[in-house]
Amino acid sequence: MQKYIHLLRLHQPNGFMLLMLPCFWGIFAAFSSFKDIHNNLLTIILFAIGSVVMRSAGCVINDIFDKDLDKHVSRTSKRPLASGAISTIEAITIFCLLCLVGLAILLSLNKTAIMIGFISFFLFILYPLMKRITYWPQLFLGLTFNIGVIIGYVSINGNISLSIFFLYLAGIFWTLGYDTIYAHQDREDDLRIGIKSTAILFGDNSKLWISSFYLLMIICLLIFGQLSDFKYLYYTSLLLVGFHLLFQLFKLDIYNSEVCLEIFKSNRYTGALIMFSLLLTLI
Repeated sequence: MQKYIHLLRLHQPNGFMLLMLPCFWGIFAAFSSFKDIHNNLLTIILFAIGSVVMRSAGCVINDIFDKDLDKHVSRTSKRPLASGAISTIEAITIFCLLCLVGLAILLSLNKTAIMIGFISFFLFILYPLMKRITYWPQLFLGLTFNIGVIIGYVSINGNISLSIFFLYLAGIFWTLGYDTIYAHQDREDDLRIGIKSTAILFGDNSKLWISSFYLLMIICLLIFGQLSDFKYLYYTSLLLVGFHLLFQLFKLDIYNSEVCLEIFKSNRYTGALIMFSLLLTLI
């Protein structure tokens, strides 16, 4: 079973947490009291399951597209498809099964959420191709990984508001920051085989760019709070988010792969702190 666990990245929970937490942001942003959590517990559970399923599906389709490229990158050369442990036919079958599970979960939501969900599916399919054609695949990942903010919000509220777009934007800038850090692990291999990324585009200036993305993320969270008429507890809790991001930047060394991976993984705490901030608005 180990090769299938590695194909689905079940041994790396950080990825599905980074997909799941923005979904929870959107859901909690639509709530007006803690009672809503109890009343929508099934929806929360479905989004948690759906995040694991669709993140795994995204990893499988990514590995199918990148099978030949992964062989030439030290970090990915032992992935099941790249190493030949799993065949392409097996991977496609698993991908289809995962998509069916994701579809079943999506169809349990309202019509607006379903329509946005179908858009997000095509983003998941296209994302692995972006690093071949643009230096901004991290931006495309941000659009894809954070669309759960809108789907989660709409699944509860039934419609889209202006404020939720700023929460979505905050997630996009967040992803631009943390995935640029992640991309620095493979920068030399990517340069050698012709893969594009913001880590290559920004180069030695990456820390300045990442700082800018994190600052824009905080600004979007503040605007979201203003549009939502949140009280002081929300803004106070955002200080924790800000301190955590500053700690990341202080520790960041883009030339040290181990440090980059550690900081990337720490972003699950960033997402959890934002979720905590939204929960405080229900008090």
